Amino acid sequence: MKPFTLSICQMMVVDSKEANLNKAEQMIRQAVSEAGANVVVLPEIFNGPYSIEAMKETAEPENGTSSQRLAALAKELGIVIIGGSIAEAEGDQIFNTSYTFDEKGDCIGRHRKMHLFDVDIPDGISFQESSIVAPGNDITVFDTSYGRFGVAICYDMRFPELMRLMVLEGAEMIVVPAAFNTTTGPAHWHETIKMRAVDNQVYFAAAAPARNMDSTYHAYGFSKIVDPWGTVLAETDETEHIISAHISPERQEAVRQQLPLLKHRRQDMYQLIKK
Repeated sequence: MKPFTLSICQMMVVDSKEANLNKAEQMIRQAVSEAGANVVVLPEIFNGPYSIEAMKETAEPENGTSSQRLAALAKELGIVIIGGSIAEAEGDQIFNTSYTFDEKGDCIGRHRKMHLFDVDIPDGISFQESSIVAPGNDITVFDTSYGRFGVAICYDMRFPELMRLMVLEGAEMIVVPAAFNTTTGPAHWHETIKMRAVDNQVYFAAAAPARNMDSTYHAYGFSKIVDPWGTVLAETDETEHIISAHISPERQEAVRQQLPLLKHRRQDMYQLIKK
């Protein structure tokens, strides 16, 4: 890994794909011009509302309008764009998919959300993502010009096994576009981000949409970038913001040397744990 600046665009998602794509472009450009961002991250389902009905309406093929615009922008600005996620249509299936584009505009990573958000919390949120979305089956780790990245989506980060497998495949930074809600967000968002970074000794960036109270789904917001020690490098509230942080390989190396968690794993014992 080499030093770089990462920015998260916590954008307000509205009920218009064109407006959302324009907003994403405006915020990406702002992150580059004001923060000197080398890598820019968008939130989960950034091009339309996070609802079953909207995902059906906004779903597009792998090389659809949203991907084409992000690819062109990455090439024009010479940056890496981790394009949050969109509803991806393939045949008769829809996936919740994140695409990453490099400085040439090439797609270098595709993650389909593996763990689907099917919950029914009394006096809280009820959502059945699997009623429209099919699960992905791939652990997504890929090389960029700044290092090796792992990408997951929202509910995926609640599963520590997936995060660890990314690190075992060489991920030096994990990026998670996510839309926790106002029930689960206050309860678990901050702690989960911090401990996934600490447990795996990686930089961890979680990119949320801003909270839109006019939407049927109220995202928690509070995008955050955390270093391998658990130190918060940048965070915001529920409103629309761009946050940025400098990512230092020296910091990661120092943490791993001082507290060698990954070296001290007892793989000989873990094999005995029943599934």
